[in-house]
Amino acid sequence: MSRSDTRPLPARVEIYDTTLRDGSQLEGISLTVDDKLRIAEQLDWLGVDYIEAGWPGANPKDDEFFRRAPSELKLEHSRLTAFGSTRRPLGKVDSDDTLRKLIESGTESVCIVGKCWDYHVEGALNTTLDEGVAMVADSVAFLHGEGRDVLFDAEHFFDGYRHNPEFSLRVLEAAVTAGVSTLVLCDTNGGSLPSDVEQTVRHVVDYFDVPVGVHLHDDAGCGVANALAGVRGGATQVQGTINGYGERTGNCNLTTIIPNLTLKMGVETIPADRLERLTSVSHHIAELVNLTLNPQAPYVGESAFAHKAGLHVSAIVKRPDAYEHVPPDEVGNGARFVVSELAGRSTLELKAKEIGLEIDGSQLIEVVDELKRLEHEGYHFEAADASLELLLRRATGWEQPWYRIESFRVSTDKLPGDNGGEATAAGTFRTEATIKVVVQGRTVMTAAEGNGPVNALDGALRAAIGDIYPALANLHLTDYKVRVLDTWKATGAVTRVLVDTTDGESTWTTIGVSENIIEASWQALSDSIVYGLLQAELRERADEPVERD
Repeated sequence: MSRSDTRPLPARVEIYDTTLRDGSQLEGISLTVDDKLRIAEQLDWLGVDYIEAGWPGANPKDDEFFRRAPSELKLEHSRLTAFGSTRRPLGKVDSDDTLRKLIESGTESVCIVGKCWDYHVEGALNTTLDEGVAMVADSVAFLHGEGRDVLFDAEHFFDGYRHNPEFSLRVLEAAVTAGVSTLVLCDTNGGSLPSDVEQTVRHVVDYFDVPVGVHLHDDAGCGVANALAGVRGGATQVQGTINGYGERTGNCNLTTIIPNLTLKMGVETIPADRLERLTSVSHHIAELVNLTLNPQAPYVGESAFAHKAGLHVSAIVKRPDAYEHVPPDEVGNGARFVVSELAGRSTLELKAKEIGLEIDGSQLIEVVDELKRLEHEGYHFEAADASLELLLRRATGWEQPWYRIESFRVSTDKLPGDNGGEATAAGTFRTEATIKVVVQGRTVMTAAEGNGPVNALDGALRAAIGDIYPALANLHLTDYKVRVLDTWKATGAVTRVLVDTTDGESTWTTIGVSENIIEASWQALSDSIVYGLLQAELRERADEPVERD
């Protein structure tokens, strides 16, 4: 298509979110009604135009949501929408349960789905093409007559248009004649490509006088690209989900679509002053659906603006836009400087400044050399910022003042089961750790039992120093990960241990590497406690009143 064939982009595109319905169809997501209410609050805070909340009558959960929403949801920006389908073949609209439930949901807007591919009408609905058109016309007219704003999801439109454009346009024309407010063209199978989407949307926009939207799936990896193509073709609404949740490979990802349209194409979407909420909403909803957000997710991922290569970091110190396609804070994210064996002095210097540490040139050179040696041995400091900070502090001559380990021992005993006192596979294990530690000039020896070596060592150390350092009570291990590095050595392989710890205010990761998994675990555990005590001390200093003359 030549440049002269393109039309001006729309000034604004409506954002229609279907995370609560289409998004919840992703394998592994199961939302409670409370989850759905909290997600709806986040979507309204972000400023999407429509929140498709579910299918009333489809299940008790959606029914409860629509009962509770009027009193528990105080939407300031978004319009709640109920989803359903057209009447049944040869059915009557005034006795159709689906249409009745849509009215009873109480939402101002409703979205109904109808088939636009002749193959589905004849093969799945087992009815005639004329009846397929009538189902859409009757349903839209009924809902419109009840005072509802009606959006029509034209299911399988792109596939249907390729096979029988005359029938697909007949369906849309019936919806328009019956009073539909928006025609939404659906790539239900997700197999269309951007050039097809743009061309098809353009034809529909030229044919009808009502707004046209697009609803894309990502089965061919083109969900976002197809949405942008649809807007270039004249679509003024995009339907999608936060973080791309959805059945199979997911739906069009709104956390990518929104900034692409706003920042790259100059098209208004959500209110401009709310774009900086995008990353926060993305992460909050990821927590609510209990799925870890892809760290490489564009714009909102933890690594979206992370810089690792030394050359990149050196340049970005001088010009922040040298390796960032947009300023991270525009979408509520931030730049990170990841330290690894690829790091140079600039990266470490920036990292030191981040933590308020003064470090000279010779110390930086020593840290770079030490870092590369440790990474060669299997350390992975880009995943363990807390251990990296301790490494930088030690390079300046700092030594942690809280305790010094002289020795520890861990033993595990296999105990008999309940089978007549004989040891069986059903028996249990008992692990005990003994630790000798110097704290405030005194040598203390303590022992503790645990459900494994790490738990026992943690208990023994806490028993030794917990009374002296009460901040230790706030530290809790939240995750423990082990990876075998050189698998060809089998049980003699080097292991890498990562420990996540929180004090209730922040979370950090520490690392240990050794051929002995207990030693690797101890390194990570000890670093996690040292870092936690350090943070507690720094907070205490920051809270101390400033003496004035």
